[in-house]
Amino acid sequence: MLEAPLAPLLLRMAAPNVLIMVAQASAGLIETWFIGRLGTDALAGMALVFPIVMLMQMTSAGAMGGAIASAIARALGRRDLAQAQSLAWAGLVIAIAFGFLFTVGLWWGGAALYRSMGGEGASLEAALAYSHTVFAGAVLVWLFNALSAVVRGTGNMALPAKITTAGTVLLVPLSPVLIFGWGPIPGLGIAGGALALVLYYLGGTLALCAYLRSRHSLLRLSRQGLQWRGALFGSILRVGLAGAVSTLATNLTIGIATGLVGHFGPAAIAGYGTASRLEYILVPLVFGLGAPLVTLVGTCLGAGDRARALRATWIGAAVAFALTEGIGVTAALFPHAWLGLFGSDPAMLEAGAQYLRIVGPVYGFFGLGLALYFASQGAGRLAWPVGGNVARLMVAGIGGWWAMESGGTLIQVFMAQAVALVVYGSMNAMAIAGGAWFGRVGWPKLHMAAKTGSSG
Repeated sequence: MLEAPLAPLLLRMAAPNVLIMVAQASAGLIETWFIGRLGTDALAGMALVFPIVMLMQMTSAGAMGGAIASAIARALGRRDLAQAQSLAWAGLVIAIAFGFLFTVGLWWGGAALYRSMGGEGASLEAALAYSHTVFAGAVLVWLFNALSAVVRGTGNMALPAKITTAGTVLLVPLSPVLIFGWGPIPGLGIAGGALALVLYYLGGTLALCAYLRSRHSLLRLSRQGLQWRGALFGSILRVGLAGAVSTLATNLTIGIATGLVGHFGPAAIAGYGTASRLEYILVPLVFGLGAPLVTLVGTCLGAGDRARALRATWIGAAVAFALTEGIGVTAALFPHAWLGLFGSDPAMLEAGAQYLRIVGPVYGFFGLGLALYFASQGAGRLAWPVGGNVARLMVAGIGGWWAMESGGTLIQVFMAQAVALVVYGSMNAMAIAGGAWFGRVGWPKLHMAAKTGSSG
């Protein structure tokens, strides 16, 4: 990681992570397809819960998971294996605590939350059935992603990919069996899809634990590494909580938009929820590049090589922009090719198509901002990426609210979201180019910052 040519190295490390994300996204799409067969109310119910599920997954894998991988990578860059092992234990303790918080919070406040997002009647009942089941297993989701982050922090991207892919192969047939029933197994409806997801995370957690306890792992979870030092937890939480704010802002943007769209009826919620799921798929795809960026940047900065860390960052950002922009433009040109996979209700198709035609062409800025967020995690410098996401939330939320208050249409709500994505990507790029990792932000000063030694 400190010497190999960067572009081939980054792509080689990203390949298994992209495989993970494609597998997970495919499983999610297949589950949505099956639930869509239950009717528009079930699809709308899932659309209400989905932003919260993604909030949990993005917080556990991207925010806190990235913080765990970054801390371990920096420790290994300093050749401090003992501290890396202790950081791994600290990360798992943090994951368990947050998992319990999600379970209690969504069991207690889920109904009120989904009502505030426009859920009512049959769609609200479907949302609660899915939510209560999936959040019963929240600790498993957090543990799975924390354990994966520990492995990725050592530079091993292949093992989490193998475990995730194997789990997805089992999840695809399990989901419809639990939703519709088969033989002596009763159909559980929309709750069956949630139960299949929980079982998937249970199997993955057990597999990762077995690996990290084996002699094949560079970093082993031994009892000697378990320490209750505040500095260990602080080094993870300092980055992880900042990342969680950013993740919360992302999901609040989607949640607020869902609430605004809810004024136009369940079919509009279903259309927007189905269309915006494409944006959520971009998150794991960029994560495929972002996970090795966290490790690469963290290792390089731990070894004092700023210039290499910055080169890796811009290579990853360019690839992420090209990938997400290509997907967004394709979706804008052919929206019904995507939406038609999940339903045929005309109102649902129209709402979804409006979103994709307006927001899809600026998806590249989302990919750019997200890649730079992951690189900033590796650097342990998240102030500007968090600020960019908060700015996105404000533009999308205030713009959408203004459109509704002035008697606007869905198109105006979606236009506010498109502008917000451009703001998000542009702010992150200008801040890092201006030296945000190494001091005060000014005019782009990449080369000057790269020559000034370690970031600490």
